[in-house]
Order: sequence, then C-alpha cells, then structure tokens
Amino acid sequence: MILHMCGRAEWPPQGDDYRAESLEVEGFVHCSDFGTVHLPANALFSGRTDLVLLVIDPARLDAELKWERPLVGPPEGPWFPHVYGPINPDAVVEVIDFPPGPDGTFTLPAVLANR
Repeated sequence: MILHMCGRAEWPPQGDDYRAESLEVEGFVHCSDFGTVHLPANALFSGRTDLVLLVIDPARLDAELKWERPLVGPPEGPWFPHVYGPINPDAVVEVIDFPPGPDGTFTLPAVLANR
C-alpha cells in the first residue's frame, strides 16, 4: 500500500478521478509509504489539522506508479512513489484522518502502524 495526503475537502473527488495539484504542475501525484509519510507531512504541512491519508492499493491504480528519488535531499535518502496520472477512486481502499500531534508534528497513525 502507498499513501497520499490531502485536505479533507479534496476527497472524495468532484469528478471521476482524483487529480492533485502536483499532477498538473509536476506531472505526477506525490505519495509516500508507511515509513516516510511523516517526512513530507512535517516539511510541508506542519500544524495543519484538516489532512487525511488516502490508502492506495498500487495493484488497483489505472495510472503508472514509479518509485523515485525526491528532487531535493541526499541521493542515498528514501525513494517515494509517484503516480503518473489521476488516482481512480476504486484504488483508494481506505481514508484515514491524519491530525498532527500536540506539538504540530505528524507521525504514522496508530491504525496503520502494524500493517
């Protein structure tokens, strides 16, 4: 499974498929795995209280999935899943609230910790 974080108001999509802003700007939808989701969350969304995690089954995606290095950071750092197209709703198997902790930082939700 891979994860994509977005604002609660963005899901479910208004059209047929989910299109993150990054799809138009960068050509792909940013995703993470269970071990790295806190990294972009803390770097980009610290303190936001309206986030959800879309739990995506890669086998159900209609679009191409590639694991790639981020554009910034050390080359030996983690690779991230990028979806090169819109996310079809039937690939999303679960939606989980993703609130920050009391200090405003994010950690993997307990409901996902043992998967």
